[in-house]
Amino acid sequence: MLNRTPVGHLLRDWRQRRRLSQLALACDAGISTRHLSFIETGRAQPSRDMLLHLSEQLEVPVRERNVLLVAAGFAPMFPERPLEDPALAAARAAIDLVLERQKPYPGFALDRHWHIVAGNAALPELYDGVAPDLLQPPVNVMRLSLHPRGLAPRIANLAEWRAHLLFRLRRQAELTADAAVIDLLREVSAYPAPAGKPPHVLDHDIAVPFRIRAAGGLLSFFSMTTVFGTPVDVMLAELALELFFPADEDTAVAVQRMAATRTAQ
Repeated sequence: MLNRTPVGHLLRDWRQRRRLSQLALACDAGISTRHLSFIETGRAQPSRDMLLHLSEQLEVPVRERNVLLVAAGFAPMFPERPLEDPALAAARAAIDLVLERQKPYPGFALDRHWHIVAGNAALPELYDGVAPDLLQPPVNVMRLSLHPRGLAPRIANLAEWRAHLLFRLRRQAELTADAAVIDLLREVSAYPAPAGKPPHVLDHDIAVPFRIRAAGGLLSFFSMTTVFGTPVDVMLAELALELFFPADEDTAVAVQRMAATRTAQ
């Protein structure tokens, strides 16, 4: 069904979501507050360039920029193609190369709903004991990590890791207003939480460790998230590479040993 909400109302909603006043946004965009007010109330119709300019200032996700354009009577600007589309062959090759070079440490390409769309199948020992239904494609890493039949029982610092993941998911829900992300946040927040007061996660907590008990002992990782720069495709704009690296020498040695054992079998 087409979105019948006037484009001015959509822009106002994004401005309010970003907690900006009309004056603040107008100053950032280099336009008058009067002009912005007229756009939001429908007394003035924004041009395509103005709409894209305001979207940039508001950091509106690429998918939602298409919604704004259509609401204003323009054609959508950003195509949405599956990762297997020939037009994205170069991007897919780059993803595969990064994931392959990441071995023997885990790496995943995730869509906006935290589903794994590509992975390097490294360290299969991590998934010992996980319920088979949680490993059925498309695997959702939030459910896989926090579900009581997933990895949660073996995560040594579950309270800390859970708080970190929920913080990221909550932040994404606030920034994107994506209904599926909001539903996922509601679902995983309801999973059983460790006893005690939840740890406080701050914006600068960028290296929260992931500590998990595996066949090779207690493994400790930190993760890095990589995104495509200035993508012009909705799929690429929403794609993230999540790469895990050993946080200590014991983990590096244990993972290398497990990888060598698998190769020898």
